[in-house]
Amino acid sequence: MGTRLRAARGLAAPLQCLRAAQPHDGRVRRRLRCLPHAEARAAAVHRRRRRKPDTRLHLRDRRCRCLPRRGLVTGGAGYVGSTLTPLLLEAGYEVRVLDLFLYGEHVLDAVKAHPQLTLIKGDLRDTTLLRRSLTGCDAVIHLASISNDPSFELDPTLGKSINYDAFLPLVDIAKDSGVRRFIYASSSSVYGIKDEANVTEELPLKPLTDYSKFKAMCEDELLRRRAPGFATLIIRPATVCGYSPRLRLDLSVNILTNHAINKGKISVFGGSQLRPNFHVRDCAELYVKALAWPTEKIDGGIYNAGYQNLSIRDIAELVRSIIGTNVAIESVPTDDLRSYHISSEKIQRELGYNPRFSIAEAVRDLKAAFDAGRVQEPMTRTVYYNIKRMQEVRLT
Repeated sequence: MGTRLRAARGLAAPLQCLRAAQPHDGRVRRRLRCLPHAEARAAAVHRRRRRKPDTRLHLRDRRCRCLPRRGLVTGGAGYVGSTLTPLLLEAGYEVRVLDLFLYGEHVLDAVKAHPQLTLIKGDLRDTTLLRRSLTGCDAVIHLASISNDPSFELDPTLGKSINYDAFLPLVDIAKDSGVRRFIYASSSSVYGIKDEANVTEELPLKPLTDYSKFKAMCEDELLRRRAPGFATLIIRPATVCGYSPRLRLDLSVNILTNHAINKGKISVFGGSQLRPNFHVRDCAELYVKALAWPTEKIDGGIYNAGYQNLSIRDIAELVRSIIGTNVAIESVPTDDLRSYHISSEKIQRELGYNPRFSIAEAVRDLKAAFDAGRVQEPMTRTVYYNIKRMQEVRLT
């Protein structure tokens, strides 16, 4: 536990806040955004007159202190994390990934040589490892968990130890280590079944499963620990879909697409139930944006993130229209007629966030990955199915 896969070069060096390729004037404006008006004007004059280089360095340092620059991503090699980590590096952040790498170390091959990436192989429950991993970090994006009901129910004691028991010391150690922003990936499942047409953040939580209950409890614990200098943000994403380097084929849109391509048949259980979805790329981009939004806008915030609330039958028809009309759709009776519509109006209204990708694009991305041979043995390899992989590795 705690094996470092690769030590990052220049870990202690300050992050470059701005890319050299940006226009000169734009760079000045961005650097001055955090300065008082009079000081900003004076600094701009100094810049135009080509004053001493140390003045520019001073302005860069001021900019760096305004927002996070070095973050720990727990579960950074998971389904969302393996898409998020490259985006964070592209945005200029120093990134540390803490993960057990149960689904393979290859998922971050595209960026593993990046000088601002550190991969830490280890268990979230190891508090000594947490302290080492968090040293020097000013942000945490917490993704790691036993991530769905069936996997959690395999071993409820294990699920609680990771999803809840490990969460409390993670938050406390992060706070003690000087982390200024903690972003928690909760779940829209905390609402349970609602009769309301739109499920908003103001509605009471009624989680139905242990997985959802512990998600809700973690939200409460995080909000209790919120304090000046320790900003918190809770995101409640809907079911995520689309291609990622650490691919999951046990999520609704991905299941239907996989079966359409590799079985030529889609089984729809019920079909009238509404299900919100969230493209994995949008989900990852949301977390990147969450590091850049001003503290006063996000501190203590709770936001839904679920879009295109389509019925299961409509999703199946959409998949067939993209994969091929020869795909058969089989209707299967079910007792699970839960239907819900997640409202994401609040995050758009307060933070200006809008997703960029649709369910159709998620299906096309998956099809492209299958066609290119990037998904090997999709019906049998356990790495694509959380519950099968958990049964295989027998984590304790």
